[in-house]
Amino acid sequence: MENVLEVYKRPYDENHPVVCMDESPKQLIGEAIEPVAAKPGSLEKQDSTYVRNGVCNIFMSNEPLSGKRHVKVTEKKKQEDWAEFVEEIAAQYPEAEKITLVMDNYETHKPGSLYETFAAAKAKSIWDRFEFVYTPKHGSWLNMAEIELNVLMGQCLSGRIPDIDKIKKEVKAWQDARNNKKAKINWQFNTDDARIKLRKLYPVTEFATSDT
Repeated sequence: MENVLEVYKRPYDENHPVVCMDESPKQLIGEAIEPVAAKPGSLEKQDSTYVRNGVCNIFMSNEPLSGKRHVKVTEKKKQEDWAEFVEEIAAQYPEAEKITLVMDNYETHKPGSLYETFAAAKAKSIWDRFEFVYTPKHGSWLNMAEIELNVLMGQCLSGRIPDIDKIKKEVKAWQDARNNKKAKINWQFNTDDARIKLRKLYPVTEFATSDT
């Protein structure tokens, strides 16, 4: 936890960007009965029944200090999907010396996934672009990409969307609009806060005392 918080203290450096990455499933929900369109004095009427059309996956990367994010919608979240998304993140920063990537410990989020997806030389070249920083188990809230995903879900994907093509279209529009605004995250939680508010997570050291 403190390692992640120390990373967040780094000042903005375009040669060493700090990028957060996360992913989330999204159900594809269709209408069982055609909604009644809205008209003057009456809102759209939507039936409570719906049709499940499967699930897609949403990858999110965001650079909190620059207000930049990149979103990709995939059918699956296998190791090759993650590896290809990491390749896309690297392409977003062609001039950077090293990209610090904050993410959780999900089983596909490993350098080995790069080697399972790409030829060894390419996998190594992508790996060398990154410093991987993992959030602790049960500490996904430390990942600022989770905040961005919550914003995306609330602003763009809260309603019923029946297919992956429409989700891709909606996500692309949201991404472009938010990037144009350069919307940033004002992260306030630091190491001192953690040591006070989460002191139960720290080991207790007992010191021996003597009367002499």
